[in-house]
Amino acid sequence: MSGPRIWLVAGEDSGDQLGAKLMRALREAAPGVIFGGVGGEAMAEAGFASLFPLDDVAVMGYLPVLARARTLLRRIRETADDIVAARPDVLVIIDSPGFTHAVAKRVRKAVPAIPIVDYVSPSVWAWRPWRAKGMRPFVDHVLALLPFEPEAHRRLGGPACTYVGHPLIERLGELQPDTAAQVRRERAPYPLVVLPGSRRSEIERLMPVFGPTLARVAREVAVEAVLPAVSRHRERIEELAKAWDVPVRIVSGETEKYAAFRSGRAALAASGTVTLELALAGVPSVVAYKVSRAEEFIARRLIQVPSIVLPNLILNRNAMPEFVQADCSPSNLSASLLPLLRGGPEREAQVAALDRMDDLTILPDGDTPSRAAARVVLAMLRSPAVARGTQAGDGGAA
Repeated sequence: MSGPRIWLVAGEDSGDQLGAKLMRALREAAPGVIFGGVGGEAMAEAGFASLFPLDDVAVMGYLPVLARARTLLRRIRETADDIVAARPDVLVIIDSPGFTHAVAKRVRKAVPAIPIVDYVSPSVWAWRPWRAKGMRPFVDHVLALLPFEPEAHRRLGGPACTYVGHPLIERLGELQPDTAAQVRRERAPYPLVVLPGSRRSEIERLMPVFGPTLARVAREVAVEAVLPAVSRHRERIEELAKAWDVPVRIVSGETEKYAAFRSGRAALAASGTVTLELALAGVPSVVAYKVSRAEEFIARRLIQVPSIVLPNLILNRNAMPEFVQADCSPSNLSASLLPLLRGGPEREAQVAALDRMDDLTILPDGDTPSRAAARVVLAMLRSPAVARGTQAGDGGAA
């Protein structure tokens, strides 16, 4: 007898990673489970056959989306049609709301009985808060990565929401320094981790700022710069780094990246999930970000949080200094980096704040985010009406 039929739809690399972990947890809990949908390399390695290549829909930013609109619309239709034809027991959409929500709306309209779980809450707590309530017609349950998100959905009238934890929790052993790495953090030349982003637009905007920033820092403190590069953008990063006055060691792959985090004394990073990785690794960091003028115009009118840095939101304080748009300058960035490298009150205060991250993000009893997420998904099979819920008791881990 075959197991449950669960369709997964991811829209970019981070969702692909989540999907692969969820697949393994579902197989562990429900042997014989059958998968279908859209995913990438990580899900393929876990035995998933994607409807089409993930690169077809992995597009971010207003202008790139407009440029690929025809392809995206075609893939949305194809994905929804596949799900409607397959009639899975549960549909799990993973992050990338521009793509996955469009698919979910079509599926809900065609086959209302298919339970739909949204793995990764859109940032309704940060901008466009009306999206929370707008999700209720086509999302039955949200799996939240951040501990404050269930309360945000309750307050905003969103779907039932359960905090299952961030997948990085499962990798603390790789992130946190051992004794040798801790000793390396304290010895000059100080290891400085440089992270200009994972998207080409971020890299193009931040590399020309990060180079002069490093030059200013290197005039004051001996540093050894290491740049973990996304493999598909490594060639462009190497090209841009040639203009820098300070040499930088460019590495690729998660093994090298996490090795750099474990020994890093400080980091200069683009805003994004990497700031959470740095926080869990205990690396004091300065955060930077730049977008186009059109995106800035829109964001200034919609963003409603005091920080764009995930650890700052979790800690409820601006522990990591952040510099956005015009403030993202070599003078500002270097002025904040130098105290973190030299040591003193600024470094000690951020280290103390980051020490609290484990207490705020770790799940109880050695549970993992993937297993917690799998339990909610399987609960939709057993009793969809109950699992869809009303928000009662949504604040804890599953």
